[in-house]
Amino acid sequence: MSAPSTSCRIDVFWHDGMLNHDTGKGVFDTGMNPGFLEVLEKHPENSDRIINIVSILSKGPISSYISWHSGSPATIHQLLSFHSQEYVDMLIEADKNGGKKEICSGTFLNPGSFNAALLAAGTTLSAMKYILDGYGELVYALVRPPGHHAQPTQADGYCFFNNAGLAVQLALDSGCKKVLVLDIDVHYGNGTAEGFYRSDKVLTVSLHMNHGSWGPSHPQNGTVDELGEGEGFGYNLNVPLPNGSGDKGYGYAMREVVIPAVEKFEPDMMVLVIGQDSSAFDPNGRQCLTMDGYREIGRMVRRLADKHCGSRLLIVQEGGYHVTYSAYCVHATLEGVLDLPHPLLSDPIAYYPEDETFAVKAIEEIKQFQMKNVPMLKDV
Repeated sequence: MSAPSTSCRIDVFWHDGMLNHDTGKGVFDTGMNPGFLEVLEKHPENSDRIINIVSILSKGPISSYISWHSGSPATIHQLLSFHSQEYVDMLIEADKNGGKKEICSGTFLNPGSFNAALLAAGTTLSAMKYILDGYGELVYALVRPPGHHAQPTQADGYCFFNNAGLAVQLALDSGCKKVLVLDIDVHYGNGTAEGFYRSDKVLTVSLHMNHGSWGPSHPQNGTVDELGEGEGFGYNLNVPLPNGSGDKGYGYAMREVVIPAVEKFEPDMMVLVIGQDSSAFDPNGRQCLTMDGYREIGRMVRRLADKHCGSRLLIVQEGGYHVTYSAYCVHATLEGVLDLPHPLLSDPIAYYPEDETFAVKAIEEIKQFQMKNVPMLKDV
């Protein structure tokens, strides 16, 4: 009797030490207590959101498809494959001095934070190595703090180390020729894009709300004309979506922009960067994705991985700040990646009305711009 296909399961890499990153309380993500509020809320990037994801995958209907693995901390040497020595040294020094430092806006290094960040980076690297060593095909790095805003030389947007970027570099160093990074977090995956902005070996594609730059730590705008530089020109594709694009808008963007680009690029490894802050009810996003939308994106990505990468797909967790709905949307995303014939879990909030008209118009304009300006896509 043959062993079951690894494509029928998802290997999840996790370590509960990542819960020790305490981001504190205040007014949203500022850490500020104005003195006139009776109840201060937790920072949006708090451990509760991840505890619920772990719980739904352990106890929900998808649990029989999940195999659990323990992550381990990254070494300093591993971090230097993506980050500069000066930046890593700065974080080490801040941690030695007891933490309690706001590294950049909304991004707090407290006691336990540095070790949690090492675990997030190392757990993602462990997940990628598991794929590269041939032990699994569909692998999910369930990690925090998130990473896709962290640039080679600076922290940004709740992120210290670029977990996905480190995994991509490991894949390249291990012999992969072309790696696709598809980022569906509601914010531009600017740090990952910056890390490979001059490389034609990595195609970074980011679907995000049209938010622009939010300060010195986030100089990139996520606009369509940020296409890469040098050999990397045309290998950074941004898809800034109108607020409220929803399931239909995201589906249209996948079909009309993402899939054609992936077909031309022909990757041999894929990394799906997921953030549930693009959901209909997230406090940190302005999009309208529901469980159905996440499920369908998961299916589309799975088909691309099957066609181009021998089903090899690394999924890396980023944002998602509605403490309950984010967990449901992760469940739905993984259902889609498994390409299950029927939903395992119904949507507790159900249908959210949407009008895809604005999204379709914007996506058509993005598509025409890319076909005119991106060499790889000119003859599509």
